[in-house]
Amino acid sequence: MKGIIDVADPRVNENFFSGEPQSPSLDLAYAEAHDRRILIVDDEEPVRRLFADYLGEQYSCETAGDTQEALEILSRESFALVLSDMQMPGLSGVELLRKITERYPDTAVIMISGIDRTQRVIDAIRVGAYDYLIKPCELDVLALCVERAMGRRTLLRNARRYKHDLEKRNAELARQQAELVRLQAQIVQTEKMASLGQLAAGVAHELNNPAGFIYSNIDLLKEYTQQLKDCQAAFDSVTLPAQLTAQIAEIKKRFGYEEVLAELASILSDCCVGAERIRDIVQNLRLFTRLDEGEIKRVDLNEGIESTVRLLSRFYKSGRIDLRRDYGELPQINCYAAQLNQVWMNLLVNAAQAIGEAEGDVLITTWSSESNVLVRVSDTGAGIAPEQLKKIFDPFFTTKPIGEGTGLGLSISHGIVEQHGGRIEVESTPGEGTTFTVCLPVDAKLKLLLETETR
Repeated sequence: MKGIIDVADPRVNENFFSGEPQSPSLDLAYAEAHDRRILIVDDEEPVRRLFADYLGEQYSCETAGDTQEALEILSRESFALVLSDMQMPGLSGVELLRKITERYPDTAVIMISGIDRTQRVIDAIRVGAYDYLIKPCELDVLALCVERAMGRRTLLRNARRYKHDLEKRNAELARQQAELVRLQAQIVQTEKMASLGQLAAGVAHELNNPAGFIYSNIDLLKEYTQQLKDCQAAFDSVTLPAQLTAQIAEIKKRFGYEEVLAELASILSDCCVGAERIRDIVQNLRLFTRLDEGEIKRVDLNEGIESTVRLLSRFYKSGRIDLRRDYGELPQINCYAAQLNQVWMNLLVNAAQAIGEAEGDVLITTWSSESNVLVRVSDTGAGIAPEQLKKIFDPFFTTKPIGEGTGLGLSISHGIVEQHGGRIEVESTPGEGTTFTVCLPVDAKLKLLLETETR
């Protein structure tokens, strides 16, 4: 048929729209079954029949006598194009155009009218019509107009699909980038914690020997001091000449002999307590770092949490924060103990910092459920705003002032918990406090070993 171009024809790539090159972005694979279907709407049957017979050689055509019938057909079937008369009984062609634009945005519309008024043409185009033809129109012109409308519709649909694909790919790239940033941060933090653990273990080892010397020597010092006191008491019981007795009394008065005897026991007791604290700190450092447990082992989470609490005395010994523990009876779980200790430290430090300089409470609760163990850390601090809550585990996101937080603690904690096959959840109410709940499987050995082997 003269003047007709088939968009499904490969030759359209060479000559499209009256000799203009086709955009290389046109993907003919996107074409669907209804892309060659036309609905012709006119109240004059001869006009409908004429258009249908002429366009039917290249397209699948259906007809409707008024707007209501056209809407019923459109509700049942899909069409690529609607040819509509402007003036029809009942709802006009403009009303049909408006409804098609609202309900079927993928369907192109060409308006045909016997009235040649510029304003009417402008109004139809503004509502959404692709073109406006004047009756009587030449069939070749009609065919060319239909083909252009079909091509434009295909281009628009392909553009939307390409845009959707690009948005999906961009979202995936953004997700992968965020994951890469998180993994890089976790690797850096893990290396830092490993170095810190080695340093702490070295310091603990170096402190352990002199602390042991001090602790054991204090016991001997107590014994020797008591022996000297007994000896001195025996000397005091001996009767000496008056002049010598007066001289000794003067010497005792000069350095406060009686006060020294009274303070000596207290000083030795304080030294003993200090040595015990050094010994406990060394033991806690070794327990916290657990460098001797680089593999998966079964441990008691309560023990790890308690060792972490003891290392955070600067937060919880001020008297402003009431730290309460409600430890349940837990089965030992398979885990990297040092990594989980890092999680408890992050949660407990955040809880203390959320309370700040005010008075508040921090509650640690542990319990078991079926094949899982759960740890909950609740505080009565400032809380977290709802819009920030959904980003709380993102790398480098922090609610703390500049310089007080890196935004890595919770992100790394989230990664550690996920690596152990568990999950970490957060609930918060601004002004009332925040609760973090960690759920870990008792037996995560297979998952951990598999991930370790694939790294």
